[in-house]
Amino acid sequence: MENFTFYNPVKLIFGKGQLDQLKNEVPRYGKKVLLVYGGGSIKRSGLYDQVISLLNEIGAEVFELAGVEPNPRVSTARKGIDICKTEGIDLLLAVGGGSVIDCTKLIAAGAKYDGDAWDLVIKKAQVQDALPFGTVLTLAATGSEMNAGSVITNWETKEKYGWGAGALTMPKFSILDPVNTFTVPRDQTIYGIVDMMSHTFEHYFHTAVNTEFQDRMCEGLLKTVIETAPKALEDLENYDHRATLLYCGTMGLNGMINMGFRGDWATHNIEHAVSAVYDIPHGGGLAILFPNWMKHNLKYDPARFAKMAVRVFDVDPTGKTDEETALEGIEKLREFWTGIGAPSRLADYNIDDSNVELMADKAMVNGEFGGYVKLNREDVLAILKASL
Repeated sequence: MENFTFYNPVKLIFGKGQLDQLKNEVPRYGKKVLLVYGGGSIKRSGLYDQVISLLNEIGAEVFELAGVEPNPRVSTARKGIDICKTEGIDLLLAVGGGSVIDCTKLIAAGAKYDGDAWDLVIKKAQVQDALPFGTVLTLAATGSEMNAGSVITNWETKEKYGWGAGALTMPKFSILDPVNTFTVPRDQTIYGIVDMMSHTFEHYFHTAVNTEFQDRMCEGLLKTVIETAPKALEDLENYDHRATLLYCGTMGLNGMINMGFRGDWATHNIEHAVSAVYDIPHGGGLAILFPNWMKHNLKYDPARFAKMAVRVFDVDPTGKTDEETALEGIEKLREFWTGIGAPSRLADYNIDDSNVELMADKAMVNGEFGGYVKLNREDVLAILKASL
């Protein structure tokens, strides 16, 4: 493995009834709170009323930014930044899933920056400071509640990029009560399952050596999700299943399982290009693309893919080549995702080949990419065309 320094300052507050911890955490940062949330599901579930009641109990002055999109847009973050600067906000509180948290991260950084927030996303400017923020998570998926990363879309220019600024864009605290995920619809639950698995696959495919423990952690997380997901989808209000998925989503992208290596992340880059053009669900795009990325790159390291097939999908390698074993594992992944209701083709979102060249161009904006296998434009086109 490579040399590494691990640091994660996020205070993770996990379990039933933990929302009350807002009364302890919020006052540490001030009185003026900007509550950031999405399309209104937290109001339908009653979570909004609970949060407002707790904030009122501690005398917080609450401002609101509603309507954060599933693929959060810089235009929405700009609205939040304006509120922060005008009202002198002390603390941001993101209540929702990864998209709400991602948007909140840009608001937190943009509130301390004199220029346009998009500068921070495209790295035209570096984040020097940020407002503190906390989260109340409602969706098991992205891990944004315990990491520095954020993905933001500029719908006007059809661009979507990941960015982050270390500890400055990490939450001060995150409250994870599995009960708050009970009302997540089946389709969003499926997308979250695909997303957390995809994060783990991105880690798993790397070029470092002597990573047996990390590999086993990745494999264990994947097997846990595979075993739990069908049961959770049969009973969306089962606390134990929701808790397992919630914890797996956090662990999949908080730095714990990939100490000592970076991973690949090419599939995420391609998906960002697709959803920048078509605004499809992130998890849906990953479900379509990842098996095709695997098949495209299998030839470079069949043994690695075979290891995944055997350890994660219980493929019997007896009498088979590494490539045959690996292909069987990739097919089992596809079968699992389609079996729980994830899409398998871009056509499932009415996407044809008319914008394949445009999506490839957007994926290639910073040149060749991929930490495991470098992809060029021809590679991206091949993966996209295989996904149609």
